Amino acid sequence: MVDQKMSLAARIAAAYLRNHEIPITDLPELIKATYAALAGTDAPPSVDADRPIPAVPIKKSITPDAVTCLECGKKQMMLRRHLLTSHGLSVDAYRSKWALPADYPMAAPNYSQKRSEMAIQIGLGRKPKAAAAEASSDTAGAEKAPHTYPASRWAKPTG
Repeated sequence: MVDQKMSLAARIAAAYLRNHEIPITDLPELIKATYAALAGTDAPPSVDADRPIPAVPIKKSITPDAVTCLECGKKQMMLRRHLLTSHGLSVDAYRSKWALPADYPMAAPNYSQKRSEMAIQIGLGRKPKAAAAEASSDTAGAEKAPHTYPASRWAKPTG
């Protein structure tokens, strides 16, 4: 393995010297630098150097009452506005930066539950009672006359 790297370093140095002129005193330094560069290729590349380090561990960033921002460590009920105003990130950019799944919550679980209960309590997501009663009567009364559209104001009067 060492002989192979040394011969490869010599071949690379020879190819370099064909196109560049350097003093003979610098030749050993060129070969040493080339060999050192080849020896460094055995080490696996460091993947962690590219990935940013979160302010808090990802698993600990979600608590029942708050969601912690991985950028700054600040606890929030909802992250969407904080991310945009403080860090200039959209939710998608934040999730991709930290390699978060698509279902990672942007609001605290207790806050979401409270808002859901409040929406149900005021009747969101249901038809109004009058429309619901009318819809049930429509299905019961099949003998009703078919709907006729009103005449257009540009239509010629009939009669």
